Amino acid sequence: MAELEVESTTRTNASVTRLTIAAVETIPVRVPLAQTYRGSRYQMTHRSTIVTRIHTEEGVVGEAYCGDEDAGLLEIDEIVRTELAPRLLGEDAFRVERLWELARPATFDILRDRRLGLVATACIDAAVWDAIGKALGQPLYRLWGGYRDSLPVITIGGYYGKQDIAEEVSELRDRGLAGMKFKVGGLTPEEDADRFRVARVAAGPDFVLCADANQGWTPAQAVRFARLVEDLDLHWFEEPCIWSNDRRSMRDVRFQGGVRVCAGQSEFSAGGCRDLMVEGAIDFCNFDSSWSGGATEWRRVAAAALAFDVAMAHHEEPQIASHLLASIPHGTFLEVFSADRDPIWWNLVANRPPIVAGWMALPAGPGLGWELDADYIDAYRVSSQQ
Repeated sequence: MAELEVESTTRTNASVTRLTIAAVETIPVRVPLAQTYRGSRYQMTHRSTIVTRIHTEEGVVGEAYCGDEDAGLLEIDEIVRTELAPRLLGEDAFRVERLWELARPATFDILRDRRLGLVATACIDAAVWDAIGKALGQPLYRLWGGYRDSLPVITIGGYYGKQDIAEEVSELRDRGLAGMKFKVGGLTPEEDADRFRVARVAAGPDFVLCADANQGWTPAQAVRFARLVEDLDLHWFEEPCIWSNDRRSMRDVRFQGGVRVCAGQSEFSAGGCRDLMVEGAIDFCNFDSSWSGGATEWRRVAAAALAFDVAMAHHEEPQIASHLLASIPHGTFLEVFSADRDPIWWNLVANRPPIVAGWMALPAGPGLGWELDADYIDAYRVSSQQ
């Protein structure tokens, strides 16, 4: 559809009882990174997202961005426009669970990467929730539970070949961050333990350090790393094991290595996260709402996690993760990248709150509360015909 102009002010009225979806608008955005970022088994050259707008007959416009799925960006955009939007026109945006079910068939094609349909659903879900918050005049973290209005912030670093580790950690402390997730799993446990030790010495005792292997090691290797760093106050060990048997493998690493394990970002559903909890594989669940169908599905996982005494994290995507994590009592850290690794968060969001003494306040505006920079969108938008 042709792009519709977004009103500079959006109506907020607690008496609104229906939000009739009149149009769905998408803008794919792709931003090149200043350098290639390498983890244990992958590399990144771009950061991508889809800005989605839900226009309603009542005048409320829900706007969100999510996805971070560079390889399938245009396929996701097409799914939203050609498969989901026709199903949702005329529906009431307040009926979130119904809309989520109407979008679910986008994940049913067994010959297509299921994550494409999940991210497409998340694009719709996030924009719908933003519209609801705007209609009711409340920020989403309050509508979802309102447990607190600020979060501790950690970043993701320690990428291979990026820069001197001690220098990087010192810079993060100077920027006021509360901690970092440090990349491991691409070398031997001994080599990565040495790298992690350098980070701890530079960080000092009052800086959170997690390790993220991105499914890089066998259980024996992961246990070896955990024991080598057992005196370095490792907060959690994320995705330590190769994917093929990772649920049981992570359980073994957790028990044998005496370390707290974080996983969930690679799961597609609430059911997958439930199985991690039932297996005793995790202490922290970092389910990614943008990769799994949206905040609606993430909140289901958060409810289950509370019953299993598992804390909730969120894989990246601070623009939505901040509201989700602040809304619940068992939310943990908000993850952000550096400006080079995630230029979208640091440049697209015009009213991004500052990080002060390791914490970031939630936006006070209704819905997601973010003001997106139109010039930045125009500079990096990609044609759906490419």
